[in-house]
Amino acid sequence: MSEMSGALPIADLFDISPNSMWLEDYSLLQQLFNKWRQHGVEDLGEFLREDTQRIQQCAECIRLIQVNQSTLNLFAAQSFEDLSSRLTEVIRDDAYHFYAHELEQLWQGQTRFENQTINYSLHGQRMDILLKGVILRGHEHDWSRVLVVIEDITEHEQARLQAKQSAQYARSLFQHAPISLWVEDFSAIKLTLEELRGHGITDLRTFTDVHPEFIDRCMTQIRVLDVNNYTLDLFQARTKADLLAGLPNIFRREMRDSFREQLIDLWDGKLFQQREVKNHDLEGNLLHIHMQFSVFTGYENDWSLVLLALTDITARKKAESYLEYLGQHDVLTKLKNRAFYTDELHRLNRLGILPVSFMVVDLNCLKEVNDTLGHISGDALLQRTGEILLQVVEEPYQVARVGGDEFVIIMPKAAEQECEVLQESLNSLVELNNQFYSGPKLDLSTGYATCRELGKLDKALRLADERMYEHKRAYYKLMAEKGQPSA
Repeated sequence: MSEMSGALPIADLFDISPNSMWLEDYSLLQQLFNKWRQHGVEDLGEFLREDTQRIQQCAECIRLIQVNQSTLNLFAAQSFEDLSSRLTEVIRDDAYHFYAHELEQLWQGQTRFENQTINYSLHGQRMDILLKGVILRGHEHDWSRVLVVIEDITEHEQARLQAKQSAQYARSLFQHAPISLWVEDFSAIKLTLEELRGHGITDLRTFTDVHPEFIDRCMTQIRVLDVNNYTLDLFQARTKADLLAGLPNIFRREMRDSFREQLIDLWDGKLFQQREVKNHDLEGNLLHIHMQFSVFTGYENDWSLVLLALTDITARKKAESYLEYLGQHDVLTKLKNRAFYTDELHRLNRLGILPVSFMVVDLNCLKEVNDTLGHISGDALLQRTGEILLQVVEEPYQVARVGGDEFVIIMPKAAEQECEVLQESLNSLVELNNQFYSGPKLDLSTGYATCRELGKLDKALRLADERMYEHKRAYYKLMAEKGQPSA
């Protein structure tokens, strides 16, 4: 090692170095390489992969000349002799795979080489190491003196692998989560809001009332960075490219109101939000979504990384809507029920809407049909009545089934003239219905009255009911005169 010089003798520098240092003889390895070249080997990497025993053959060509104390400490060796006699325990198993890279560098004529590989201490402890080697000056012709420096990077490598595994785990959770996850970039929106503040705007709600186009501008500034697999399924997209291309169909105009509220919350500094929104899938189906929005930790200053978690609540909304429907509708006739009727009377009383007319409708002969033909036939008559009333009654009028065979049409802002028109339409539809259906004939008794005074709705209802019964008595009297049976 006379080629090296310094303030201290080279032997002292070698011995006191805190890094593991090896002085080795690679001359036999050079001779083996020359032999292989003579036999026509050109690609050493391919040659070694054909028979991995050749890697071990190369390792056996290395002769150990000297190591320093740091090396003995690192590899748990008692002495140089202890280490040199047990080198097969240092380089073994999976270490040979990494060793091939070092050999290829030498094969290519490099006098310096570097490799990240695996060694084992004499106690069997696996170590990740960074190895750097150089053929010493004056020995390039035979490789008889090679200096190798080894750094133990086990802790660094374990930390790197742990970080990699954590990233893979997080990625797996993201991809396979049972909710729709979106990673987005809101940095352009943040800059736009800051620009708005710079112009003296302090109330975003008032500003967007006057400039609704600002909301559309911000919507176009959202950058979707990634979505998970569940998102593709939820929005009926085959690929991420299909989803991104279809975003205008997913985020339609009905989303503007909820997005506006999202912007206002961001304006007010709320970086975590949740609300219900409406989206569409790529096939046009309406989706009810519970959205959770949060800015990633560390990105609060620029909003360049935000997470949206979308939970599909469409089924729940449909169930709620159906329960609400059942709460206000009669299942058999599809008309509003008595609960709705009662609430509507309270509403009209509270608002003081006048005039209000009521038409009471009663199905004739229902009991007789039930007694003679069965309740299925009676239910069919009730369903036919419901069909007719749904056709003849249009908003703002409402119709409700308030009893077994009794119905009430509520007519806000209507007087006797509108009742007469409705009566004519009802009679026409009954006649048409009887032509269309076979079986028992449908016949209705009606009576109507108009309320023009506050707090007198009940009085008008009683009058309409009395007139309906007058009509009903006249009907039964006529039936009796004709000799036909009546209920």
